[in-house]
Amino acid sequence: MNNNILDFAIIASGIIGYFTSISLISSSFYKNRANNYLSLSLFLLTSLTLLGWFDIENTVLDFLNNPVLEYLVAVTLFSYFLIQIQHKYLQKSWYKWLYLPFIASFIIETIVYLDSIFNIYNSVFNDLIFHVMDNASFIYNVFLIFWSRKLVKHSNTISEDKKRWLLRLNFFIICIILSWLLSNIEFYVFDSEYTSSLLWISLSFLSWWILYYGVFKLQIIVQKDEIHKYLVTKKANSTSTKRKINETTVSNIISKLYELMDEEELYKNPLLSRLDIATRLGTSERDLSQVINQETNKNVIQFVNEYRIKAAKELLHDPVFNKYSVEAIGMESGFKSKSAFYNAFNSSLGMSPGAYRKFQKTS
Repeated sequence: MNNNILDFAIIASGIIGYFTSISLISSSFYKNRANNYLSLSLFLLTSLTLLGWFDIENTVLDFLNNPVLEYLVAVTLFSYFLIQIQHKYLQKSWYKWLYLPFIASFIIETIVYLDSIFNIYNSVFNDLIFHVMDNASFIYNVFLIFWSRKLVKHSNTISEDKKRWLLRLNFFIICIILSWLLSNIEFYVFDSEYTSSLLWISLSFLSWWILYYGVFKLQIIVQKDEIHKYLVTKKANSTSTKRKINETTVSNIISKLYELMDEEELYKNPLLSRLDIATRLGTSERDLSQVINQETNKNVIQFVNEYRIKAAKELLHDPVFNKYSVEAIGMESGFKSKSAFYNAFNSSLGMSPGAYRKFQKTS
């Protein structure tokens, strides 16, 4: 019964993996160069999972099994990380040589496979060749995944949100490699395969994880970064207009506060706290709350969210940002989560951000 459940779970994950990999290259919303490599990596990992879990010995599919595809997975994942961080290695001439182990293993595997069918040279070293290739593929994967992790950690070309996601994906792959190592040790030393089940389950779980975080969550982060870059460029190319404040009717604190919000866009920090604002203004939290309440009849959170909602309304109204999701716009406007954005927006306007966008299109 347990085996049947595992079989079903891995088949279901395989379907999700193939569906996700196809969606990444067929949907215009997600299609880009980095996702092309992620799609190929996921397709290969899904195939390795299904080929490794089910008995394919003495079939034509055995040719596609380890370790040939493993060499290709290593390079495609490494390429994915390089593209995401826009690394200069992509332009280097030696970069293409990273595919050489895959090409060599494919040729060697072809020769060994043909010999097993036609007894061309009747070699007694076929098993040894396979073990050497298998261990070499493990070393190659470890080398490239840790190299890519180092490059991501030291990258200064991407946002911190994107860097955290890439490091999270990298760590998950390291865990899979660790399961791979343990399964090999168990197989060769103890002649059992209990750890192998953990490896295949981890690989199948990766399909679900990438579906949610890779296809949806990372895309939201990418969209948020694109919106931010567009707004920064637009702001740099336009004349900055300062908000006029009647210094005779407002306090020095509120005057400086408007300056921080209008010019530095302090409200776009999702972790912004009352203490942060008070520190920047050189006053206490109590005085800050009292001044804001006195001058605007709002508390600090309402005051900050008013700026965020105004920024979100401008983005939702601008046709340039129609291709971006509502959640990405909320993040760019300074909201920490989708729920916080929806609650604040609905409380202020009596409708959701999505409904507001549709209303603006029809009006």
